[in-house]
Amino acid sequence: MRPAPVSCPASPLPTVRNASRSSARVSSRAPSVWLVSTLSWLAACAGPAESARDRPTPLGQTSSNVLASDYVGSEACRECHLTEYNAFIGSPMHRMTRALGKTEIQAPFAGERFELRGDAATLTTDHEKRRLELRTRDGKQTNFRVTKVIGGRYREDFVGIEESVTGGEQRRIEEKILPVSYLIFDKTYRYKGYSVLVTERTALEPGQVWRETCIFCHNTPPQFTTLFDELHGPGFPSYQGSASDDAPEDRRFRYQITDRAELANALRSELSRIGERASPGDDTLLSEAILRTRRTFDERHLVELGIGCEACHGGSREHAARPRAIKPSFRLESTFFRVTAADGSQPSPALEINRTCAKCHTVLFSRYPYTWEGGHRHRDPGGSPINSGEARDFLLGACRSQLSCVRCHDPHREDPRERLDALAGPSGDAICTSCHLELSDPARSRAHSHHPPESSGSHCLACHMPKKNLGLAYQLSRYHRIGSPTDRERVEGDRPLECALCHTDQSVDQIVRTMERFWGKHYDRERLKQLYGADLSINPLRAALLAGLPHEKAVAAVVAAEHDRKELLPLIVDAFENEYPLVRYFAKHAAERLSGRAIPIDPAAPALEIRSAAARWLNDDNSRN
Repeated sequence: MRPAPVSCPASPLPTVRNASRSSARVSSRAPSVWLVSTLSWLAACAGPAESARDRPTPLGQTSSNVLASDYVGSEACRECHLTEYNAFIGSPMHRMTRALGKTEIQAPFAGERFELRGDAATLTTDHEKRRLELRTRDGKQTNFRVTKVIGGRYREDFVGIEESVTGGEQRRIEEKILPVSYLIFDKTYRYKGYSVLVTERTALEPGQVWRETCIFCHNTPPQFTTLFDELHGPGFPSYQGSASDDAPEDRRFRYQITDRAELANALRSELSRIGERASPGDDTLLSEAILRTRRTFDERHLVELGIGCEACHGGSREHAARPRAIKPSFRLESTFFRVTAADGSQPSPALEINRTCAKCHTVLFSRYPYTWEGGHRHRDPGGSPINSGEARDFLLGACRSQLSCVRCHDPHREDPRERLDALAGPSGDAICTSCHLELSDPARSRAHSHHPPESSGSHCLACHMPKKNLGLAYQLSRYHRIGSPTDRERVEGDRPLECALCHTDQSVDQIVRTMERFWGKHYDRERLKQLYGADLSINPLRAALLAGLPHEKAVAAVVAAEHDRKELLPLIVDAFENEYPLVRYFAKHAAERLSGRAIPIDPAAPALEIRSAAARWLNDDNSRN
């Protein structure tokens, strides 16, 4: 959740900004503005093939792509890039935010009733208008008219405005995030907040104001609007464009103002565009821009609703006007600032692509404090344990400067599941061996992995991008911080051991000794005992279910179900009353997979109620067996 706007002392315009973050400031899914830049070589592949005589050599590069005046909207891309345009317009990314009257939705809105702790939401359709009636346990009723839908691949979230209950008059207020999500993958409803690792909620109530939370990442704003805090420097006030998580020192990007007067003019123009008047002096303009953007920026000020072409490709007005002479740039191109890597160098093309993806795919979500590598989000740069932090995690890993997100993911269309699954085999290996040439030799690959060539453990992604993150459909997704399961931080900081995600029948001691023998490592037994207890003969999945952090329990439950470890079912059932409801949902689905039966338990119910229902079900299951 975002904090309320805060005031900050006047701060002069700095010359250099080291793009660090105060992780206590913001924790909603806003864009990661410490990670914005380029996809430049991809632009050359974006359109239809040109003949040699049509292709200018060399192409000029746009001079500015961050200001509102630099943008033209996705429709301008259609004529020249019809194939990509048509694919993108139908993709989940483009459809991330949609106006309800102009799109279809999958939630029925046919009188369904969702309850949480005595509160109830009823979803209806009236003359093609979707409505949500919220009635609290004390009888208070609030009606909302749904105006927007967010998402559409795994779930749908909704935005709406409050309507007056009496007199038939509608009283328009701020659009708010509504408290119920529709899960497309299992056709059920769930409390909106329980899509992430938040603790238990006691009431069903509308969430935050849409324009203050979702708007920057799920739509296409001018990039300049999201960069005020980067340009401001230390001590900036929080606002909706701020990112939520710190980067380690060697991953931070530096923002250098090159023309202070032109920056001031650009800030005045942006404030005027959103209906705000700037003060006469230049010294406080960035602080003002942050605070007034927080207060005023709304849908009217977007380039377009949803993710448009220029959300990744940058403002492309110059390219649209002179397509043969000017190419778009996915770096931040500006006449008054420039961006470099931490060491002052120009980022590699792959790193520029990854920073572009990480504008949005970056957050740890909510105030959940724990990260992988045994970290704590307020002091360590650990990786996210759940979905949607993939690009940030990738930038923390070993391949960030050589390998780009688009080597595996198609940014213009929905990735087919079968294509993504195939990356776990030879097609994924081919991507890795394009750099690690020596491992294309089967003998050297076997010596490296210590797995037979035909086994799943011989493929690169199995070990270097293991499935250990909580995905969107109660399944595990790949952890994108590329490293090794033998890394000390992972072995001594995370439960379960990554090798135990496949070798589920072995003990901590067996796995660790094997790693030491295979790869010449040594691990601190005392640190391992702090994780797993004094007896390292324990199974890592059992240990994670007994004493793991919430995300570790969820991972262990899913892995146990995938490997049919029925003896762990009672421990999975214990997780039904975890303080984090998302963990309960994962545990419930894992238990249903293990038992082969539906479990009549509501993971959103109070813990005492869940405990009683779980005990009855488990006793009944034992009697059946």
